[in-house]
Amino acid sequence: MELQETYLRAILATVARQTFSPVKILEIINAGEKQHRAFNLCDGSRTQAEIAKELGLDSANFSKSIGRWVDEGIVIRVGERREMRPLHVYPLPEALIKKDSKK
Repeated sequence: MELQETYLRAILATVARQTFSPVKILEIINAGEKQHRAFNLCDGSRTQAEIAKELGLDSANFSKSIGRWVDEGIVIRVGERREMRPLHVYPLPEALIKKDSKK
């Protein structure tokens, strides 16, 4: 990752944390642990299909989730059409995911 990209991601995460608390992101995701893990995998390094395959998610349903997350502003799409990769505003803390999944 280039230094410039690192800085841009840090700025995105800082601004996003002022807008969306981790609890608010959990509310927006509004699903089980697999969806929370899928959100964290949206780090720009994998395509949507790769994330769905890695977690055993239905690709059509996951596509709808990604679309909803983009509409809500917690994920952006980066890259060209075929190689488009979802990028979260910042990852959720693992402890919060585990805590939420116990509810």
